[in-house]
Amino acid sequence: MLKFILLLMFMIPLSFLNGMFWWVVQFLFFFMTFIYMLSINVSGNFEGLSYNWGFDLLSYGLILLSFWVCGLMIVASVSVYHYDYYKNYFIFMIIFLMLMLMCAFSSIDMLSFYIFFESSLIPTLFLILGWGYQPERVQAGIYLLFYTLLASLPLLISLLSFYTSNGTLYLYGIWGDEIMNVYIYLSMIVAFLVKMPMFMVHLWLPKAHVEAPISGSMVLAGVLLKLGGYGLMRIFSIMTLCCMKYNYIWIGISLVGGFLMSLVCLRQVDLKSLIAYSSVVHMGMVLSGLMTLNSWGFCGCFLMMIGHGLCSSGLFCLSNIVYERLGSRSLIINKGLMCLMPSLTLWWFLLSSSNMAAPPSLNLLAEISLINSVMSWNWFSMLMIAFMSFFGAAYSLYLFSYSQHGMNFSGLYSYINGYFREYMLLFLHWFPLNMLILRGDYFFSCI
Repeated sequence: MLKFILLLMFMIPLSFLNGMFWWVVQFLFFFMTFIYMLSINVSGNFEGLSYNWGFDLLSYGLILLSFWVCGLMIVASVSVYHYDYYKNYFIFMIIFLMLMLMCAFSSIDMLSFYIFFESSLIPTLFLILGWGYQPERVQAGIYLLFYTLLASLPLLISLLSFYTSNGTLYLYGIWGDEIMNVYIYLSMIVAFLVKMPMFMVHLWLPKAHVEAPISGSMVLAGVLLKLGGYGLMRIFSIMTLCCMKYNYIWIGISLVGGFLMSLVCLRQVDLKSLIAYSSVVHMGMVLSGLMTLNSWGFCGCFLMMIGHGLCSSGLFCLSNIVYERLGSRSLIINKGLMCLMPSLTLWWFLLSSSNMAAPPSLNLLAEISLINSVMSWNWFSMLMIAFMSFFGAAYSLYLFSYSQHGMNFSGLYSYINGYFREYMLLFLHWFPLNMLILRGDYFFSCI
């Protein structure tokens, strides 16, 4: 693990050199992705152990996703490079964010996980405040900061109290210990519920997405939401009895909230806002499956985190491509894009269909696992699951049909084509999303 961390640290000076170093950093991110692929962990044990870091299959998948999404963020943000809009600081923020995410996902000690979990907020906040579009980005940044920080303080206190009574916070040293106190149970999970985000504490997410630049939206949807699910999967091993007693509350909120959010998606007129609310729906399904505490739920949660990270990030890229051409994200103006950008219609279709869990996407396997999990917990939850699946397809079709069909806005006057870079960017989102299903057995060996 240290070799990757050191490589990232030595990339920081590169970001402050002028010239072609933007592309050098981009190449190094993809290079690190392929090097990291070679150290695949299929044993299920902790591997790559160094002083405070190591990874099992769960960490491995999420670190690989982080490398991939951060590389694609640089590809998507070429406008920052062309307009020379503080591009050195921008690259520095992405490298720093990747460093924090890698340290968070590979931490063996729960306290160091907490520190890096919080540290990933800082570069994200700077991305939103520095390179966002509207003046409301300040309010969105404050929402993001205060929601997450306020919910995280109880987690810190409960981790310290757990350390006082048990003498260790090492992940492989706390198996068998059990938390019986309901207050510690609540304070430990609430930070991760806000980060996911769960319905009712989700208001920071649409604001942050709409105001963030394309790179901020990609990393928020692709990786940062996964920190919440990852944290829950790690700490559930020490609070099984409390979980069995109280988890029905969170399952209920997630299922009802996912259904309500899918209805909210159907009345959005902003492309980014619609995709952001669809993330809340997907995370609601992930949370309900994870809270059932069975193996189907855990594997489905891991699958959905990877699948949603690629799919949602790709949809944000598409909305940004349209925004760069037309100067608006409104569905009223972005109508009839099939006439303006016919070659992009295929990508709209492929990513929208993956968003509604159509085969052969990874989201399909994930949704089947999560539905299995929730149905085995209680068959009565079938009603909400059915509504979520149906309306999930409905808002994906709404997004596709309203943006691609219909009469063009009269202010648009020319045929607009895409660049090779943009098609490559969309392909690199879609290809792993639909090819990883061929080796779904690896995802089911993560627990």
